[in-house]
Amino acid sequence: MLLTPDGLRRFKEQSLGLGWSERFKGAKGVHDTQHHVPIDILLTDAYPRDGQPKPVRFPDPADAGVLMDGMSVVSLPCLVELKLASGISAPDRLQDLADVIALIRVNSLAKDFAAGLDVSVREKYEELWQHAQRPTGEY
Repeated sequence: MLLTPDGLRRFKEQSLGLGWSERFKGAKGVHDTQHHVPIDILLTDAYPRDGQPKPVRFPDPADAGVLMDGMSVVSLPCLVELKLASGISAPDRLQDLADVIALIRVNSLAKDFAAGLDVSVREKYEELWQHAQRPTGEY
């Protein structure tokens, strides 16, 4: 979940004890007690993965959200940017880069999709786009 700090505060005030619990006292992350699923909460203006300053930050959900099936979710360009920034800055986050390849394939994204992304992640997008053109399982 992507929330503002105030959104996190309000979520906890309204939801803890009603199917949600903190992972531990004071944690941002919560646990869905009905489905036994941990939920990561990301805060606006934080930096993806390593927390170090970079051009791509977690945006305000009001600015980056689009409605999908009645829920507000981050736009596809925003999601791709965040996944790329995370994968670039944290070598142990290869899944984020694999997710970008999957997003390219599932959404049939063009190579020029990169033009709408932050310049800091464009080269990596184009590299992963090349990989996504190979059939699944081909090495």
